[in-house]
Amino acid sequence: MSQKTLRGLSDIRNHFIRNDRPVIFVSATCFNLLGMDEWVRRFRFINHLDCFDGEHANVLAPLEVPHAPFTSIEDINNYLLQHKDVVDFIRSRTDGDKRPLALFLMFDEQTEALCEELGLEIAFPSAKLRNEIDDKIMTTRIADRAGIDSVPNVLTPVKDYADLRRLSAHLGEKLVIQTAYGDSGHTTFFVANEAEFDEHADEITAAPEVKVMKHIRCRGAAQEACVTRHGTIVGPLMTELVGFSELTPYKGGWCGNEVLPDSFTTDVRDEARAMTVAFGEELKKMGYRGYFELDFLRDMDTDKLYLGEVNPRITGASAMTNLASFAHADAPLFLFHLLEYSGIDYELDVEEINERWANPDNIDSWGQLVIKHTTDDIEQVIEGPRSGIWRLLPDGTAEFVRVQTHRRTVESEMEAFFLRITRPGDYFYKGADLGILITPNRLMNDDFELEVRAKRWTKAIRDQFITRTLNTQEPIISAVIAEANHFKML
Repeated sequence: MSQKTLRGLSDIRNHFIRNDRPVIFVSATCFNLLGMDEWVRRFRFINHLDCFDGEHANVLAPLEVPHAPFTSIEDINNYLLQHKDVVDFIRSRTDGDKRPLALFLMFDEQTEALCEELGLEIAFPSAKLRNEIDDKIMTTRIADRAGIDSVPNVLTPVKDYADLRRLSAHLGEKLVIQTAYGDSGHTTFFVANEAEFDEHADEITAAPEVKVMKHIRCRGAAQEACVTRHGTIVGPLMTELVGFSELTPYKGGWCGNEVLPDSFTTDVRDEARAMTVAFGEELKKMGYRGYFELDFLRDMDTDKLYLGEVNPRITGASAMTNLASFAHADAPLFLFHLLEYSGIDYELDVEEINERWANPDNIDSWGQLVIKHTTDDIEQVIEGPRSGIWRLLPDGTAEFVRVQTHRRTVESEMEAFFLRITRPGDYFYKGADLGILITPNRLMNDDFELEVRAKRWTKAIRDQFITRTLNTQEPIISAVIAEANHFKML
């Protein structure tokens, strides 16, 4: 890469268009960084699942070879980094001192060791630091240091229900309890009585410390950002879809986002941006740099904004941020993350970018639905929908229009980009990711209920899957159940 100082967005865009250092995103799917290969020359996806059936020019999905059962995305990545086809591919891309940059959704110490063996440089803070920040208990303490309010809470071990009530008397009868780690509502528990506590008692009492919060009537919001040497760059504030039974089996489970110019007042957007910048600067003190996302909880009774949690990485909302209109006008947020790890000097007016990206006139309207299998039954997929552009028909069915690698050519809210996750031969189980659908305009109404159109899209896509119900005596059942709730693909 060139060693000259990049001055402003034009230089930064030009630098990545001419990039000669391989950049590789290793993950279960290509979802989180969709479209980044169009901005960065020599960008490639190495994935366990080929969502495009060989029709994406920059995706390498090697044939599956025998492996231990996966229990996490880290397991998938470590499997990929030891796969002969992947090793050969990486070595073919290594050129002298230009070590390829490696990107991950999730990784651990084994991943770091494998990357060192392969001559890859990981373009993220260490797994140890990310894991520390990802702890919901630590997140609360970081927020306290940054002067950011969390929902009234107590951080404490809990021995039993009586102990919970003694420790949380000041928080009211209805409580929300979170353990340190967990995704999409897996470890968020709503407790108003002893029966509800007993349902999750083993997980709660086994934790060294839990976060016990006052139950509030709230709506979720999310904001992605990037800690850079010049300050924290902040993306748009997004609404969150949470707990819709049509999309997820988890009561507090994330199941989509909307990016809309009028979802929030100017005051709420400004407050969220200030909180995100403050949190980013606190992360910088900890040695963190690069991409992260904050979840906010907006109290519907007081309109107060609270910090929910942090994801110190790219997330399921990253495609929404990085494919937005302001990103095409300036640069995707993730480009600034890459810049931090490129070894290049650059100059940038972060305040100017934040002001421009906060302007509702620069935000277009999009929403995404993350569609999961919502019941306990286990089925094998015989046929499934292709990734690409789909059209919703007047009778509520959907038809495939054309192959496309992201939403760029979607023209109306009766069209959508669908990324298939579950393939023919795979299994439906509770919480399995079927796919992601991205379409223009709103997916929720003013009362934060799913729009009729969103429900129609969800049903139309589900109907594209042809499955067979498995006999509970079939040997495969135990293997599927063993992996079912350990991890999510996204």
